[in-house]
Amino acid sequence: MNFANLLFLYVFFPLCLICYFLTKKVKYRNWVLIVFSLIFYAWGEPVKLILLLLATLVNFMLARSIDANRGNGLAKLSLVIALIYDIGMLFVFKYTDFVIENLNGLFGAAIPATHVKLPLGISFYTFQILSYIIDVYWEKVPVQKNYPKLLLYISLFPQLVAGPIVRYSTIREEIDMRTTSLKDLSEGLRRVLVGLGKKVILANTLSVLANQYLSTTMQTSSVVATWIGVISYSLQVYYDFSGYSDMAIGMGRVFGFHFDENFNYPFVCRSIQEFWQRWHISLGSFFRDYLLYVPIFGKRRQWLSLFLVWFTTGLWHGASWNFIFWGLYFGLFIFIEQKIGRKKLKKVPDVVMHIYNKFVIIIGFGIFYYGDSKSIGSFFSQMGRYFGNLFGFTGNGFLRVDELTVGTYNKVLNETVYFTRYLWIFLIAVIVSFPILPKIKSFLEKKSVAVRSAAEIVSGVLCVGLLILSTILLIASKNNPFLYFRF
Repeated sequence: MNFANLLFLYVFFPLCLICYFLTKKVKYRNWVLIVFSLIFYAWGEPVKLILLLLATLVNFMLARSIDANRGNGLAKLSLVIALIYDIGMLFVFKYTDFVIENLNGLFGAAIPATHVKLPLGISFYTFQILSYIIDVYWEKVPVQKNYPKLLLYISLFPQLVAGPIVRYSTIREEIDMRTTSLKDLSEGLRRVLVGLGKKVILANTLSVLANQYLSTTMQTSSVVATWIGVISYSLQVYYDFSGYSDMAIGMGRVFGFHFDENFNYPFVCRSIQEFWQRWHISLGSFFRDYLLYVPIFGKRRQWLSLFLVWFTTGLWHGASWNFIFWGLYFGLFIFIEQKIGRKKLKKVPDVVMHIYNKFVIIIGFGIFYYGDSKSIGSFFSQMGRYFGNLFGFTGNGFLRVDELTVGTYNKVLNETVYFTRYLWIFLIAVIVSFPILPKIKSFLEKKSVAVRSAAEIVSGVLCVGLLILSTILLIASKNNPFLYFRF
């Protein structure tokens, strides 16, 4: 099931709210959430629900084994078995065909592909399970001895299929003790509607621009079209994923859970390091806490660990070479920034740093876009056309005045006219990517009660407007999957 879906918005979610608030005890409310979460997941993939249930059961028992055998080898053995099982299941379903295709290409073999379908949300719930089992082993959290409570943590539908990656420590106490105040309900629902607007109004519209200008063939794309397309796609990914995260955090708030933020206006960053401290925060913190300090060849090796993290970050996003190089691409710039040092970077003028990092980020999302690079050859072929179009090396844009022809002029003119049809939504997307709303909220908090009350009314009306407009757009559309559903 999909958050940006009329059935979810007007049937599933309201029905879940009714059942949830009709019960009074947390124990029964947990069961309401478990039942609705399993229905939510099974709606699109009833067979794959077995994998989710099996993963939670296996890790529940192995965590109990770790806790019962602390101080001896069985605890470490239980952890190893859990890691092999969890990572192995993720590998089988996500990377088997990728490995087969590259082995066939490298050795000229003819190993048949499995064509196994990727279970919805497996990357997200596997990482949640891994964080739980490792934290239990490290004694950062107590083991959960009640299986339904662990199942609730893993399967909670707001964050099940596309994050954020919620740590067990974040909601451990709220599984047993939580309440929903009127403020929680109000702010949670508003966050849901804001996230819905980000997805349906901004991300979906930006996707039209991105797909128009970033065709997979790229044979006729001009420099102007390529830059418009890649900037639009960068914004689309941001609003698509941050919109989902907003909805997930908002729904969690309605049910009394307080998830950590997953995005913090990443495009206002001054460096690539800062960008990744603001973008997909739950994934970045996962790799930082569980992979960055892993000893390589017997001891910690700072730079190898850094590139291991970014190789894994890219690979986590999908079984395709473009994702691997996308991760290493950002890892390279973070490596360069760390070698330069923060003190020296602070001396660089802000305008230079902002131009530099936006340039790097936008080009990076162009690499991210071409997600069908199963073989290394097809990846480099696509990247050659992409960078050629981006910088005018293919003849599709203008490089010199004497190269201009009527055909290239008309092509670029048509591309520009098409862009003007979406210019208003493009400008709104750019403006909203800055932390304007938090500043307005901070400003209003210093005002009188009457002003704050009036602002609350205006905010409520705007949110209702977002719901109405999103509903109209959803009626007119056929499918609205979130981009990160495929990861």
